[in-house]
Amino acid sequence: MTAKLIGIHQNLDLVEISDMKTPEFQKINPFKRIPVLDDNGFLLSESRAINSYLCNEYAKDDSLYPRNSQRRAIVDQMLDFDLGTLNHPIMDYWYQCILRNNPHDEVRYQKMFNPLKKFNEVLDRYDFAAGMTFTIADVSLLASISSVDALGIGLAKYPHILRWFNQSREIIPDYNQINHTGILQIKELVGQWKGSFGLEFS
Repeated sequence: MTAKLIGIHQNLDLVEISDMKTPEFQKINPFKRIPVLDDNGFLLSESRAINSYLCNEYAKDDSLYPRNSQRRAIVDQMLDFDLGTLNHPIMDYWYQCILRNNPHDEVRYQKMFNPLKKFNEVLDRYDFAAGMTFTIADVSLLASISSVDALGIGLAKYPHILRWFNQSREIIPDYNQINHTGILQIKELVGQWKGSFGLEFS
């Protein structure tokens, strides 16, 4: 999504989960995770690091990742909030329950909601995650909130997140084209998992 925002062409290779365990992939990324960026032999993993690098290296201006140290620090703060506070319980629930096809875990489920409340409070004060303009913090947080949305958790109870979610998706060029297939696959997976255990979220 960041590459689209700054207007650079990319060649995408789809990687199956099973491929990440192969020796060939581990040579590319010893952490055995996606995404991985290969920029003419420079290899970089972790989406937030990749987004920062792309902005530093290729962006025509600093709107997505400000050069001003204080404004950049706020963006970094929200990137850290996403990674350590918001995204962590979301991914914990995904991995432990859905991807492993385990029953619903209410304790893990409830841990998602306080970070959502905090993010909603941030967006009550600002248009976007790090202030009044769209940055790479919004790109990362958009991925996290998309996972919440795919679970079927109603965002209407977080009106500022819902406003931001809809607005942010309009900003990213070809957002639906980029994410359509993946979102459908995720929602199908969630639907099958919910059906197995007779679950419904609101």
